[in-house]
Amino acid sequence: MTPEPPTRTEAGPDEAERRLRAALAEAAHEVAPAPVPLAAITWEGRTRRRRRATALASGCALAVAAVTLTLVQGLSPAGQSVPARPPVPVQQPPAPSPPSPPAPPRPPRTVAPGERVAAGGGWKVWLTDDGKHWSGPDGYENSRSVTDGNVDADRPGITHQAQGDARGTFHSGLYYGTTDAARMEITGANGRKTTATLLRLPGEPAWGVWYASTPPTPTTSPGTTTGTTDSGTGAGTTTSSDNTDTTGTWPEDRVTLYDTTGRIIATLP
Repeated sequence: MTPEPPTRTEAGPDEAERRLRAALAEAAHEVAPAPVPLAAITWEGRTRRRRRATALASGCALAVAAVTLTLVQGLSPAGQSVPARPPVPVQQPPAPSPPSPPAPPRPPRTVAPGERVAAGGGWKVWLTDDGKHWSGPDGYENSRSVTDGNVDADRPGITHQAQGDARGTFHSGLYYGTTDAARMEITGANGRKTTATLLRLPGEPAWGVWYASTPPTPTTSPGTTTGTTDSGTGAGTTTSSDNTDTTGTWPEDRVTLYDTTGRIIATLP
């Protein structure tokens, strides 16, 4: 007996799979594919390559910096940091030296009448009511009166007597016509200044005595020279000389009397 072929309803699994494949293929042919975004894909690829290149360059730079720092620290002494380069200093012009201040006032020293004051170098000075007296190391003595009419005590003035040799010069004199004397200064021909010592009697009379010593100069004559100059005309005016020897270098000296405020009272010459 010949078997009958299977009907459509009795198809096996192979037939069902074939039919499914045929249906899917038919459906796929009916779908239109979208165009491929080639430009976007190309831009994305370039962007990623640039990012990788930048990251690689940054990594290389950091590595080089780390190696350089390691080498510098390794070559530097232990415990010392690498010093920064100091700034170039700006050269400033030197400040001018301030002028030397004048010597402070030295008010007259009050001494008793006849009290002998050691003036240095063997010289001595003393005051009496009639004027000034002084003596030298060789026994020399002299005096200068304030009562003989040769001194005008109504206005400030100075007298100047000097005795000197190769060892130096002793200067002394009277100041008069003022009770405000505070400082006496001798200025030599070479510009050297010497501050004198002032003496007066009790009661602050309007006169007193001054003295100072100056070193020898190259033009000082050997032996003893003496001289006297008086100024009874006040500061900034003419002077006159006594009838004494004026040899030697002392007449080139300038004598200036100041008051307690630093104002010039009298000068000579």
